[in-house]
Amino acid sequence: MDYKNFIGGAWVETSATTPNVNPSDISDILGHAARGDLTQLDQAIDAADQAAAIWAASTPQQRFDVLDFVGTEILARKEELGRLLSREEGKTLPEGIGEAARAGQIFKFFAGEALRQTGDKLASVRPGIEVDVTRSPVGVVGLITPWNFPIAIPAWKIAPAICYGNAVVLKPAELVPGCAHALVEILSRSGLPEGVVNLVMGRGSELGPRLIENDKVRAISFTGSVPTGRGIAAACGAGLKKVQLEMGGKNPMVVLDDADLDIAVDACLNGAFFSTGQRCTASSRLVVTEAIHDRFVAALAERMSALKVGNALEAGIQMGPVVDARQLEQNLSYVDIASGEGGRVQGGERLNRETEGFYMAPALVTETSNAMRINREEVFGPVASVIRVKDYDEALNIANDTEFGLSSGICTTSLKHASHFKANAQAGMVMVNLPTAGVDYHVPFGGTKGSSFGSREQGRYAAEFYTSVKTAYTLP
Repeated sequence: MDYKNFIGGAWVETSATTPNVNPSDISDILGHAARGDLTQLDQAIDAADQAAAIWAASTPQQRFDVLDFVGTEILARKEELGRLLSREEGKTLPEGIGEAARAGQIFKFFAGEALRQTGDKLASVRPGIEVDVTRSPVGVVGLITPWNFPIAIPAWKIAPAICYGNAVVLKPAELVPGCAHALVEILSRSGLPEGVVNLVMGRGSELGPRLIENDKVRAISFTGSVPTGRGIAAACGAGLKKVQLEMGGKNPMVVLDDADLDIAVDACLNGAFFSTGQRCTASSRLVVTEAIHDRFVAALAERMSALKVGNALEAGIQMGPVVDARQLEQNLSYVDIASGEGGRVQGGERLNRETEGFYMAPALVTETSNAMRINREEVFGPVASVIRVKDYDEALNIANDTEFGLSSGICTTSLKHASHFKANAQAGMVMVNLPTAGVDYHVPFGGTKGSSFGSREQGRYAAEFYTSVKTAYTLP
């Protein structure tokens, strides 16, 4: 299949394309994706700019109808879309279907938000004057999305943008063109005016700077790496654009002596290794107190070694492949680094399966300190390290000793420690007796420190980014 760009309401071909390779079976080519150039990107921005005023004037009912249509179709096709997702990204099929369903639920949620408008009507401090506080769309928004959630993250950026009356240009990750194309194809039939949603696939290093620097683009929402995010923040600051960044994580999961061992192991197994560990919210640092440490490590290692790793589309597989050769090489290099630093590694080797793909065994690194590179740098793979600590106070200090602050978790039966941790964990999201990964679609998502910058994504908090506040005074 050819995945074309979508510009101004029309599907557009390109002279150059990029193959879409199945990481479970590299002989399986799903299709070829357009590799857009700067001319096409400029055309997409111009189309969005022309459509922005039209869509800003749309009614709440029009916005509801579009968003509800998209959500309904995604949910009706979640098995098909989930299979496409698993085939091109490597999530297990249940995970792929689950992500597709989440994308549909996001559109349904923002369909409701299009009707649930809010504002304030106030009396002025000056007699006889009325004050109205309302929200207006930003205009043209550039969306730059990653490969690890190829339909959910575009959904949670596009849906609120449309809900609040904006036009968008989507630049998805090159590794996952199929999901972006499928989502935009549904949007193309939803009743949107031409140019409200545009899709330009291609090299991020070429297209990203132009998208960010174009004066017609008034806001950028980016999910990706910290170095790229820092560069985007600087460029948006220079252009006085709104910017929203979701970046990395080195998320701690604290396991206290009083934890329910089964709950702790389940939470850490899920958080560290499901979705092949390719989640910014993954539990990559397991901070474990002394009295439970050995029992916890033994139980987790046993469960980890029993995970079924293989082709993402096969029934019973619990962990799919790494997304591509480059990511696999990075993961394996961090396993070597951890071993070289003195960590004791269980698992972490490259695996062979019936089909040639990017398979590796999940890795657990014990006997580590928080100063080691394995505990400072984001691996973004199925690699978790264990840090032994004396007590809760040391565990909290270690958990917070990181440049990141996306998600943080604790396993405990102590209400006192759970309450204190929720209040004092330096993270945007805190989990108690739950995996650090896995969030609802109707609540805000985002972190602190080096993990996030700007207002939150998802839920009603998305309005903070996709709108600007207008205060109007009237003397009747």
